[in-house]
Amino acid sequence: MRLIHRDRLMLVPAVLCVLLGTAASAAAPAAYASDGPDTTTSAEVARLFDEAAQATLVYEKGRRAADAQRTRALHLQEQLKRQRGHLATLHDQIGGVARDQYRTGGPLALAAHLLMASSPEEFMRARRLVWQAELAVNQLLQRARQGERRLAAAEKTARAAWRRLKERRDRLAAIKKDIETKLEAAQWQLQGEADRSVAAGACAGAVQLEQSADVPSGVEWVPPVEDYELSAGFDSVGERWAHRHTGQDFAVGIGTPVRSIGAGRVVSVSCGGSFGIEVIVEHTGGYYSQYAHLAAVTVEQGERVATGQQIGQAGTTGNSTGPHLHFEVRLTPHLGSGVDPVWWLRERGVTL
Repeated sequence: MRLIHRDRLMLVPAVLCVLLGTAASAAAPAAYASDGPDTTTSAEVARLFDEAAQATLVYEKGRRAADAQRTRALHLQEQLKRQRGHLATLHDQIGGVARDQYRTGGPLALAAHLLMASSPEEFMRARRLVWQAELAVNQLLQRARQGERRLAAAEKTARAAWRRLKERRDRLAAIKKDIETKLEAAQWQLQGEADRSVAAGACAGAVQLEQSADVPSGVEWVPPVEDYELSAGFDSVGERWAHRHTGQDFAVGIGTPVRSIGAGRVVSVSCGGSFGIEVIVEHTGGYYSQYAHLAAVTVEQGERVATGQQIGQAGTTGNSTGPHLHFEVRLTPHLGSGVDPVWWLRERGVTL
């Protein structure tokens, strides 16, 4: 479960900093600010993404516990329903005994039987009748009182269970909302800084973030982002492209970690042009991967990267209408040599 208001973010127009032709962006040179990057916002976004991931685990654990608690509460409700039925039956039985006593004259008639008994045997029979009638009524009344006490206790337990369930849900919703609010604010601050870099045509340089390539041993290729939805595909037609779409778009939030699809060497880190902030990585076999519209980069030109290593943070710089990653696989580092990245990755065991 993603904790980002993606649908809302996708509707917010990004600042189009430098609207150059698509072809011009391929030749945009790498440029770096001399005073180095400000890592505060990038680090905060990365931290909040980690916090959101942990919160998701807690949320899911709490949701499962809440579901179990809801099942118990529903079970209690069923018990209450049965107990109310039993109690109603007891009251009917007590009413029946009372009606029988009324039809036979009640206790007065039984007392008359005792007084008018003509023999000790008849007296004892009448006495037993009185005792049995009183015992039956008393037992029914006792069972009714016990049932009422159990019903009251069960209703109290059920109310407490539902109250705990609501409190749990409220706490989880508050945690989720707090993280979403903080993350969204940090995301747009990061994007603002990226837009200023692109407008100046000077990349701030690599942001050094604590990271690890969480890729199983032996895996050579991975998707460029972990949690995503595919949007515009390769070779599709759109009014914002000079010809046809040259890559595959991944709908992700600002600040989403972008990783290298495979081991290789960073051959280009550039800002400006229609692709905004972009990274190009050369892989074995002569192929290149491109990651565009970034909000920040975490690698330097010439740096060697491992499969799954984070190389940047997604954004909406350049000619972009909303947060996403534009991803290409190319035969050369230059625009115009792209192949369908979905099929290319599928051939290497990665299904998008």
